[in-house]
Amino acid sequence: MTWKENLIRLYLLVCDDEGIQNYLKSYKQSHNQTTEFTDEEVLTLYLFGISEGMSKVKQIHRYTKQHLASWFPKLPSYQGFNERLNNLSVCFELLAGSVTRSVVPKLLQNKEKVIDSMPIMLAGNSRSSSAKVAKGICGKGYCSSKQTYYYGLKLHFIGIVRPYRLPMPEACWITGAHESDLTAARPAFDYQFNTKIYGDKIYADVDLNKSMIEKQNSIIITPVKKEKGQQLRDAADDLFSAAVSGIRQPVESFFNWIIERTNIQKANRVRSERRLLVHVWGKYAVALLLITKFLTLD
Repeated sequence: MTWKENLIRLYLLVCDDEGIQNYLKSYKQSHNQTTEFTDEEVLTLYLFGISEGMSKVKQIHRYTKQHLASWFPKLPSYQGFNERLNNLSVCFELLAGSVTRSVVPKLLQNKEKVIDSMPIMLAGNSRSSSAKVAKGICGKGYCSSKQTYYYGLKLHFIGIVRPYRLPMPEACWITGAHESDLTAARPAFDYQFNTKIYGDKIYADVDLNKSMIEKQNSIIITPVKKEKGQQLRDAADDLFSAAVSGIRQPVESFFNWIIERTNIQKANRVRSERRLLVHVWGKYAVALLLITKFLTLD
């Protein structure tokens, strides 16, 4: 599939998405909006730019102006495009939900899933206590894999296990970096039935597991924790923990892949809550379109 076909498919997808169109209808009415450059074009260009490896809005605007002028002759100034994009942040989350709902029912026969979270960093260790951008949804947390404190969000993810492939996303949500992964996941666990969910040790909770087994016929499987004061684990526990970690490994590969493809983890240039939501959900939506093969790369 060529870049032209990808661009056209994205535009048609945005135009045909019921959730986006309902939102745009109410948005245009409330803002009395009339413009020659449509909201659908704004959304399409951002999605297309991210899919082509451009991580910044300025890059996308410049590329459009230089190479796609015949496709988008009414392209507004960078400032105008940027403001329009920020105002449409909710559309990317709506699109991500639509794509997920179209794919997940086809995979429901697989009752094995993985859960994990990934940091979205607005400020690193030295600035994590003084950062103030998007305070309504962000917070300070610790990333154990990078051994650093940071200010930002956590992107939480539940995916359906697919042998020898990346997990297929089933659910995704965001919280402040300060919130515990287990606390953030509890509402999502309420919707898991007849399922085995593989997670890190942070998701281990005896009472939660007992309730899920009794009420939902589901179980959360995590590596074995050492008991307080325990120096060594027995061989069976080590083998079990290694097996769980092996099943969980693809979700780590998924996070590495989405970071490499979209640069989603790095948000240090974000200056508002609306832009942060564009950054997270726009890039996540592109990842969904790539993993579901809606978009293909040359």
